[in-house]
Amino acid sequence: MSRVIASRRSADHFEPDDDADPKAQRHLRGLLDQIDYAAYAANRKVLSNTLSNLDLDQFQRLATAAAVARTRWAAAALVASEGSQGPTPEQIRALTLLRTTYEELTEAYDAMRRMVERGYLTFTAPVVPKP
Repeated sequence: MSRVIASRRSADHFEPDDDADPKAQRHLRGLLDQIDYAAYAANRKVLSNTLSNLDLDQFQRLATAAAVARTRWAAAALVASEGSQGPTPEQIRALTLLRTTYEELTEAYDAMRRMVERGYLTFTAPVVPKP
C-alpha cells in the first residue's frame, strides 16, 4: 500500500487551456517534454556522481536515523509535558530542533526514494538466495 507524502514542493504539470489550438497544445507539450527530459538528464548526471549505487543498507541506516530522531522528539515532548507549568521556552527550543531533525531526515529519505523511483539513481537490490 502506498501513501502520499506531503513535501515542500507540489507537482505542477501542464494542463492545456481548453480554448487553445490543438496544434499549439501539442507543440507546447513537446517543448515541455524536452524541458522535463533536460531536468531528468541533469538530475541523473549530478546525483549519480555523488550518490551512485545505493543499496538497501544505506536506506536502512537513513530510515533508522529518522526513527531514532522521531523517538527522541516524542520522548522529549513527554518529558516537557510532565511539569504542571507546561514546557519551558528552553524545552520548546529543544523540541523544535528535535522535530526539525526528524523532518529533515524523513524528507531526505523520501527524496532519495524518489530519486530511485524516477531513475536518477541506481539501486542495488540484495540478492536473495533461492530455497
